[in-house]
Amino acid sequence: MNRSITIEKLDQMPIENRQIEIVERKGRGHPDYIADGASESVSKALSTYYLKTFGTLLHHNVDKGLVVGGKSRPFFGGGEVNEPIQIIVAGRAVTQVVKKGRIIPIPIGSITLGAIKKFLRENFRYLNIDLHVIVNYMIKPGSLDLVKTFDTNQKMPLANDTSFGVSYAPLSQTEKLTLETELYLNSSLLKKKMPELGEDIKVMGLRKNAHIDLTIAVPLISNLTPDLDNYISVKEEVKNRVADLATKITKLPVDVHANTADNYDNGIFYLTVTGTSAEHGDDGNTGRGNRIHGLITPCRPMSLEATAGKNPVSHVGKIYNILAKTIANKIYNKIDGVTEVYIKLLSQIGKPIDQPMIANVEALLEKGTKLNTVKGDIKCVVNESFTNIKQVTNDILEDRTLLF
Repeated sequence: MNRSITIEKLDQMPIENRQIEIVERKGRGHPDYIADGASESVSKALSTYYLKTFGTLLHHNVDKGLVVGGKSRPFFGGGEVNEPIQIIVAGRAVTQVVKKGRIIPIPIGSITLGAIKKFLRENFRYLNIDLHVIVNYMIKPGSLDLVKTFDTNQKMPLANDTSFGVSYAPLSQTEKLTLETELYLNSSLLKKKMPELGEDIKVMGLRKNAHIDLTIAVPLISNLTPDLDNYISVKEEVKNRVADLATKITKLPVDVHANTADNYDNGIFYLTVTGTSAEHGDDGNTGRGNRIHGLITPCRPMSLEATAGKNPVSHVGKIYNILAKTIANKIYNKIDGVTEVYIKLLSQIGKPIDQPMIANVEALLEKGTKLNTVKGDIKCVVNESFTNIKQVTNDILEDRTLLF
């Protein structure tokens, strides 16, 4: 198949050599992450139901999510939620199927509410689903043209949007450290050792020349934090543990800062009843959080698409971002002489998803490596990845790929 592929040498300073690098990771308790997680949980639940009931995936896009913060009153040794958090997922989906002249309704409401509540139970230890959260949905039937474009009986799905996916490889030291810090602090193993840690952990990494500063927001569970001395002790342990983690990821010196808004004299601490700042006025939206690498990277090309909630069959806003990451990693890991690679994939609505309008590869090469010596191998990786693009759907449904 003759695909539209462009491959070019990129003449720019490698990310590790630039003076400034900024990287952010919003942890699984952040309101934006909650919005992403809620939307994606609904998409997966709908996909599972469609497959089990009808033997095929049906059209849906539920990538419009909103988290409206509540009100709470945490204090050392206790606390209460006075107004619940509200979570709303909106979008489009097939709500009924006509089979042999009989209309079969799809229980969109119970699927949606059940999926969001399951996501919350699996990710929050101290959030009472019945008391602390109100879950709602606004999912309507899909538009006829997009439903027709989405036809899983076709040999190759047709793109249901003109959109693009962007990714790169490899992750820099600062990116790895920022990502791994949040994953570590929210790991089940550490939570057993330090149950006071809430889930709404945000990490901001700044590398300035050869020095990294990590600024971490770590909520403590108020009911498990009896006094200020305990609060300070836990915060210092977090800093020490992250500093130790950093030595395993980078040789650069790293300073760790935690809860820098604290003002002990004025009674300001990062305490939460439930583990998320959404309990007290912090709101969230699907698509405002982490991108396909699990990071927000203003020093790199990024797509503004929300991967969460989009259907995993034909929505290129989801599929092409995942595929771009896959292609970038394969090129970097398999082809000698490539030091950095950037991928941009553009679709055209109504065209088969394996035939991009353009697949652009930009490669930084080692000194002495010529573009012509790697061009053929790069093109093979791109073509092979598009040939196997349907595998992306399986990877999403089986949780084999990071989305946000």
